[in-house]
Amino acid sequence: RIDSLLAQARSGVAQKLPGQVALVGGGPGDPDLITIRGLNLLRQADVVLYDNLVNADLLDYARRDAEKIYVGKRRAFKGIRQEAINDLMVSHAQQGLQVVRLKGGDPFVFGRGGEEIERLAANGIPFLVVPGISAALGGASYAGIPLTHRTVSQSVRFVTGHRATDRANLDWPELAKPAQTLVIYMGLPALPDILAQLIAHGLPKQTPAALIEKATLPAERVIEGTIENLAERVAAAAVTGPTLIIIGEVVGYRVTSPALPHG
Repeated sequence: RIDSLLAQARSGVAQKLPGQVALVGGGPGDPDLITIRGLNLLRQADVVLYDNLVNADLLDYARRDAEKIYVGKRRAFKGIRQEAINDLMVSHAQQGLQVVRLKGGDPFVFGRGGEEIERLAANGIPFLVVPGISAALGGASYAGIPLTHRTVSQSVRFVTGHRATDRANLDWPELAKPAQTLVIYMGLPALPDILAQLIAHGLPKQTPAALIEKATLPAERVIEGTIENLAERVAAAAVTGPTLIIIGEVVGYRVTSPALPHG
């Protein structure tokens, strides 16, 4: 439906488009990683609601007269609540506006996209979701770390290290199993606890691990180590984030290309 309405608009059909919302994954940081469809919708939008993990360069592709509203949430900063974001999407769409909810990474990977489309559907708002390259996929690729390798890893687990209390609450026995790759989002504050729990539940201390800071951006840093020493190395490097943590034998297969730098 949205594609046909946009086609009518481009052909000059004099018809006011009904309000609708597109949840667009902006990718992990590098603005070149947004999809063509996401970029086209961004250029059509009347209103753009964007997160703090969205590269500001992407906003330059929006129309000059588009309203751009920051709705990000940062660690240790209260920010705008999810319910308020949902209200903004609904209210703007009900005014007949074309809304893009621009999110870092992919809307459905720790992006609360499911909550947002549930609210839109409950209010009868037409919507679509444009997938984005997730932080895990983009970060690992730019860092040269294969997430799977047929000799050491046949599965990948995406988990969040965000702590609801003072400790990361994860299924440690499952995460400490061999022959898999762990990708941990939002794990920097709980990194020492996460690594200690993995060791306590049987993952060998020499298991390779890496932390990627500012993934896919020019300022990207990759700190390598093992689950025994990574927290110490990250603390010494004064990492601030955003970060992604990759744990597993695949980290030992990291290869970078000096001939083809990113950017």
